[in-house]
Amino acid sequence: MTETPSPETPARRTRVALVFGGRSGEHAISAATAAGVMRAIDSDKYDVLPIGITRDGDWVLASGDPTQWELASGRLPEVTTGSGPALASLTEAGPVDVVFPLLHGPYGEDGTIQGLLELAGVRYVGAGVLASAVGMDKHYMKLVFAGHGLPVAPYVVVRPAEWEQDPGAVVERVQQALEFPVFVKPARAGSSLGVTRVDDLTGLADAVEEARAHDPKVLVEQGVEGREIECAVLGGRAGGPARASVPGEIVVDHGAASFYDFEAKYLSDSHARTEAPADLPDEVAARVREVAVQAFDSISAEGLSRVDVFVTPDGEVLLNEINTMPGFTPISMYSKMWEATGMSYTELVDELIQLALERTTGLR
Repeated sequence: MTETPSPETPARRTRVALVFGGRSGEHAISAATAAGVMRAIDSDKYDVLPIGITRDGDWVLASGDPTQWELASGRLPEVTTGSGPALASLTEAGPVDVVFPLLHGPYGEDGTIQGLLELAGVRYVGAGVLASAVGMDKHYMKLVFAGHGLPVAPYVVVRPAEWEQDPGAVVERVQQALEFPVFVKPARAGSSLGVTRVDDLTGLADAVEEARAHDPKVLVEQGVEGREIECAVLGGRAGGPARASVPGEIVVDHGAASFYDFEAKYLSDSHARTEAPADLPDEVAARVREVAVQAFDSISAEGLSRVDVFVTPDGEVLLNEINTMPGFTPISMYSKMWEATGMSYTELVDELIQLALERTTGLR
């Protein structure tokens, strides 16, 4: 009697841990990003493991229901100890092939979790330790940009001891170096938290104190006349060059918001609209894409980044900043720019996971 061959064992799906929440002020935005990825990820291809981090730093095995983590009117999502079973470590959740760290701001986007994953030898999506740290600290980010000959606008760094010992001297230094309006912001924060536009000297001290509520180190940046343009960058496959999307623009209703602040970004339906592609001359759009890739390469970024630039009335492109883990919901500018370039949100999630699986951790 001929033995009936046993059916082939189905291939194991790649297990992807989505890590979100965290200890930064961008906790709710991180949760919303996770909700978008949960909806988009191909469940036939990937086994999704949602891991939430509370504001106090506790890790929990979180719900995979995206509705629990979406931004809703009057409610910001939050990971709590009651969100799921506690985890002592990532390894307690079982084998993981790749981690998608959807953390924004300090304690996640700044190289901290990347260092943990490097130590554990686990592949992960996005920039490495150094690029994440440089991309988080706007002071050192600008130093790296300038060191690579990339154009940046004037700025002043306000270190904690300087402000605490002699705020008057800091104010005088800003007066000498910059012209109003200026933008005062925490050196290591995102989502426009703690950012203030200052139109004259009278508002400078209060703006510095507002920024210091998020980070003791503060940047005062020269206001630039022109348009704020963004460009999404995606790492290259198999060691190839990084790729840039079509540029996009966020058009702010200045009657409702003086700039693209936290409320305009996440909580209001009327303060701003997005345009992708941005209405730019072909040569300016090409320059924006070129500068975006140069900024990405200058900090040795990997995976993804959103690069923000200013385009002056005469067409000059000035770098503002790079964000190595930008807002990543389906309606975020990063995903919308790639959609306008021809890559859907689901395809983008898949591409980022495949990029992470291609590379090893450490120096190998």
